[in-house]
Amino acid sequence: MHTLWKGSISFGLVNVPVKMHAATESKEFKFNYLHKDCHHRIRSIKKCPSCDLEVEAADLIKGYEYDKDQYVVLNDEDLAALEQPMSRSIDILDFIDLKEIDPIYYQKSYYLSPEETAQKAYRLLCQAMEESGKVALARVTMRSKQHLACLRVFEQGLVMETMYYPQEIRHMDTVWERVVPTETELTMARQLIDNLARPFDPEKYHDELHEQMAELIESRVAGQNFKVEAPEKGRKVVDLMEALQASIALTEKEKGKLATTEASNADKPVLSEAPKAPVESVTSDEDQPSAEKPKSTLIPRKRTTKRAKGA
Repeated sequence: MHTLWKGSISFGLVNVPVKMHAATESKEFKFNYLHKDCHHRIRSIKKCPSCDLEVEAADLIKGYEYDKDQYVVLNDEDLAALEQPMSRSIDILDFIDLKEIDPIYYQKSYYLSPEETAQKAYRLLCQAMEESGKVALARVTMRSKQHLACLRVFEQGLVMETMYYPQEIRHMDTVWERVVPTETELTMARQLIDNLARPFDPEKYHDELHEQMAELIESRVAGQNFKVEAPEKGRKVVDLMEALQASIALTEKEKGKLATTEASNADKPVLSEAPKAPVESVTSDEDQPSAEKPKSTLIPRKRTTKRAKGA
């Protein structure tokens, strides 16, 4: 994996040199703007409205707008002066229980891997955190911004989640908090939740819109038409109790089907003999079942950082 940052984990007098890698990546399809007439890509031009000139990256500086059209200019030296020597250190502040952190605070995930000389200290920290059931709250500086971060064990290694500070979290105006459901409604809602409860299986969930987008692109590249089937519309239920009752009935039915399938699979004997070769038969096109179209394997192209002149 590509190394984004190098530093060290510091707690007490222990120092563990680590490398940081992106733990997630976007799989979104990125589109370019093209000229409608010739299908050539449109350039994004940085232009100064005062000088009426295109400005190169080397001629750009940073400015903060403290008042309408009034800017204070900060250069690289000013920003670098704010970065302390500890900016290459992930300083652990406290060890806490993971359940105490609400997911709203999480921002982005990064893997932390040890330098070759620090593998034992790294493994020691992982094992100690795993056995204690604790995660670490830390402070780290990246790209001139100081982050609060959570370090936890994941797949036998450390993952660091950058976090929002409390002042960055917006709070809802809960005008509905005075609405009180009846005990019957609560009982039925809890039953519906129980019927839909499953063990977490991340492979079960997938981005249907992403898959349809891939199929649409592949079809257009091949010069074919692609039609998205409209989902079936369910009956509109206005009454809350009626909606709960209908939902419970539907989930009970699904649970029954699932239990029957699992029981049927458990009762099936395991055959040890080799499978027989299929017997060929002559059938007409009408008799042949329609083959299910395989899922698209199209992967979005990664953007390059260099922009060709005149592109």
